[in-house]
Amino acid sequence: MDSLIWLGSASFILCLILTPIFRDVFRSYGVVDQPDHGRKIHKYPIPRVGGIAIAISYVATFFVVQLKTGVLNQQLALVWKVLPAAAVIFAIGVIDDLWGLKPWQKLIGQFLASVIACASGVLINDVIGLHSHSWWTYPITVVWLLACTNAFNLVDGMDGLASGVGLFSTLTIFLAALLSHNVPLEMATLPLAGCLLGFLCYNFNPATIFLGDSGSLLIGFVLGCYGIIWTQKSATLLGMTAPLMALSLPLIDVGLAIVRRFLRRQPIFSPDRGQIHHRLLDRGMSPRQAAVLLYGICSIVAVLSLLVSVVKSNGVSGIIVLMFCAVAWMGIQYLGYAEFSLAGKLLFRGDLQRTLKAQLDLNAFREAVEGTRSAETCAALIHKTAGAFGFELIQTSLAGEIFAWPRSSGNDGWAVRIPLEDGDFIEMRRGFDKKELAATAGLFIDVLKTAVDYRLPAFRAARMKSAAIGLPNSGPAIS
Repeated sequence: MDSLIWLGSASFILCLILTPIFRDVFRSYGVVDQPDHGRKIHKYPIPRVGGIAIAISYVATFFVVQLKTGVLNQQLALVWKVLPAAAVIFAIGVIDDLWGLKPWQKLIGQFLASVIACASGVLINDVIGLHSHSWWTYPITVVWLLACTNAFNLVDGMDGLASGVGLFSTLTIFLAALLSHNVPLEMATLPLAGCLLGFLCYNFNPATIFLGDSGSLLIGFVLGCYGIIWTQKSATLLGMTAPLMALSLPLIDVGLAIVRRFLRRQPIFSPDRGQIHHRLLDRGMSPRQAAVLLYGICSIVAVLSLLVSVVKSNGVSGIIVLMFCAVAWMGIQYLGYAEFSLAGKLLFRGDLQRTLKAQLDLNAFREAVEGTRSAETCAALIHKTAGAFGFELIQTSLAGEIFAWPRSSGNDGWAVRIPLEDGDFIEMRRGFDKKELAATAGLFIDVLKTAVDYRLPAFRAARMKSAAIGLPNSGPAIS
């Protein structure tokens, strides 16, 4: 216990002292994060390499306490196991903070660090109660570490958020280690909590220093490693469920970002203002209010994850997990993401099936048009298909032949004239009250023009051949 007190106190004091020193040094060299009055909501340039102070304080703590107590050597095997991989992540973050890296370059470095961690024995061997040392443990571990690393990097968009969430997650793993008497994990996590608490004194709103990638990537990666080690030494019945819950806020944020950008067809690594903290700010909260609210959510999630880790009953653990899922779902609904609302309507109200059928019908229509042998046959096919897409065909000119249809009595709608090659055209009308496949009406027009333009040369050749041998042309109209 004395060693734990020394570790926590030393790490807190070291980071409390080193953070303002690094802040002032890097400010003098111009290594700052410039505001953009968009995603970056701070008002003036702020140094962005706070991760250096955290990393140095964390490692120095063990040497200081070792010199003071001399009893830590046998308990630090876990720290030395994680340290090489964490050093790679830290180096990537520092390089990105000072000179900048492309997303794929950072991802390669993170992958390398994850492989090093796996080689050091940091492996997920238990997923939903399935314990194994099979080959699949390696890719699952790499995916988990990449997710945790980038989750904390993504959530680092508001004063005190990533460091505060990291503090709650670290304390959760520390308490789990205390409950399971996992002394090496206690020794590894408490100094990190002390460093984050000391750093938060300068990072909470209004912040005077930011974590930067050197800090956010490091925190996410290290907590991902300690979350795995938590499950290796605990008796949890649900494998990685407890650490997943403990780190759920940043993981949910990165998951939502990936799905949102996929639905919007945006690059996965492109920045936007759709993160959880941005949504809270857009709802009128101040940065402090949003941070405190998210801290409160982290504390509730911490309690639930600790309960899951100590409960021996599958039924009780399942109820806790269901409670967590229900709270997470309500939170996502409160944030009001339009992408998920529209996707839900498409999926559960039949719009997705109707859109899929329309796409298949369009493909069949294109193939049918490209297979027609005469302008008259093509015009009849267009007339038939246009009705299915809510259009009323008025007049069509194909290879110089005019096909006309009587107009309906209704006049409330809009008309479109589609120009084709060599002066041909298609005129259609669509009523405002038409609901048939409204989402794909524009696609029908595009497919129609492309397919008919493709067949027009053949129609003209056929007409010229018929004229040469004296055959009559098709009739002037189709009813």
